Amino acid sequence: MRIFDTKVQELKYTVLMELAWQTWKGNDAFSVFNEIAGEIVKKDEPPMSCCIYKDRAIVAERIRIALGGNKSNPNVIQVIDIACDECPEAGHVVTDLCRGCVAHRCADACKLGAISFDEEQIAHIDKKKCVECGKCADICPYSAITNFKRPCERSCKVDAIYMSPDGGAAIIDSEKCIACGACVYQCPFGATLDVSSITDVIKTIINSENNTKFKVYAMVAPAIASQFTYAKPGQVITAIKELGFYAVEEAALGADIVAYQEAAELQDKDIMTSSCCPAFVKYIKTRFPDMEQHISHNLSPMGEMGKLIKKHDPQAKVVFIGPCTAKKSEIKDPKVGQYIDYVLTFEELQALIDSKDIEVEKLPETDLDTASGFGRNFARSGGVADAVTEAVKERLGDATEVNPIVCDGLEKCRSALMRANKGKLPNNFIEGMVCEGGCIGGAACLTHGVTNKKSIEDYGISAKIKDIQTAVQQADNRK
Repeated sequence: MRIFDTKVQELKYTVLMELAWQTWKGNDAFSVFNEIAGEIVKKDEPPMSCCIYKDRAIVAERIRIALGGNKSNPNVIQVIDIACDECPEAGHVVTDLCRGCVAHRCADACKLGAISFDEEQIAHIDKKKCVECGKCADICPYSAITNFKRPCERSCKVDAIYMSPDGGAAIIDSEKCIACGACVYQCPFGATLDVSSITDVIKTIINSENNTKFKVYAMVAPAIASQFTYAKPGQVITAIKELGFYAVEEAALGADIVAYQEAAELQDKDIMTSSCCPAFVKYIKTRFPDMEQHISHNLSPMGEMGKLIKKHDPQAKVVFIGPCTAKKSEIKDPKVGQYIDYVLTFEELQALIDSKDIEVEKLPETDLDTASGFGRNFARSGGVADAVTEAVKERLGDATEVNPIVCDGLEKCRSALMRANKGKLPNNFIEGMVCEGGCIGGAACLTHGVTNKKSIEDYGISAKIKDIQTAVQQADNRK
């Protein structure tokens, strides 16, 4: 078993891997459900939930979401209701720190009479009366009352996920959700899950008939250098080709193209935001609509690279592979979807590789060197700002007028956008990344280690192309 951060990731991987293995064999997922469930939920092992029957019901739901989920649900993040019933009720609760004091300040503070006391004078909160104002918690001298939030709610910085009125499974507001996947990574029961195209990708590769009917391209995000720590990046590229892809392309080249175009666009704007993070872009559109006009008009690096591939091969099928669940939402936009057919995460790539029994560590390395180090550094926080600054310098010979602000994590993004919206931001370029650390902190990374940033910087240094203009010119000269 590969090393993942959590057991939930391992479970997700196992379902995807078993499903992929059956798809390569030509089997329909639901016709072999019992085989998949039996492999994942074994009779002689302790159940993960109350019983083996519930475990297998949850596996069935995981398979459904792995096959694309509820088609009537617009969210790329969906909830497995049956798995989402183990969390305590959210809201203010009395902990065992309550000393049964005589003062009863908590009850005095509650104007709705929601607090009562038992024989030992321990406080209890009536949830039917409580409106979660928090006055009781504020006044308790022992800090015995706390505001408990479920992990998914706590992880969502845009308040897009909430519990149903009856206290049951979580509900995701599609208007607010930016598909960042934070709830997927943080839910300890794996009850939130990103929909998958893994079987569609396998069928596309098979139907290409060894890339003779049409060619299937894989496009890898530069964050790949921070993942698959058991092998070298070049070996992972070879493994991807072993899966049956015609070629592997660098999304980092698309990043070079974006940086070069944004450098020109910035000359005509007083202030501009980056367009590479789809979760950041949607956050602006939903929470700061007045700032939408300042979003770069360029496609994301994924979109630009897909556009380049299909310019030279209109019949190509393009599969983006990266650490981001929001990319699955991005391709629903027709402006992007015309260039990108499917999105897979690194978690799904690992499942694909293992479903074919590919021993990555034993493979030779494939050289992939079409992008500059600046393009590769898009994967980390600050990389976009560095690249745009460099591109302005290469275009004009001077970059003193570029004054970027780097924002990773939604709090920093929100702060910069609020100041920009009020005309109080001194910077003229906002690099926005919803995930902390940038793409290397994406929800669908295999690991979220502290060495990720250095891995990306080393990957950037290893690029043979040292400037953005050369990478862009070589892209323009492609045949």
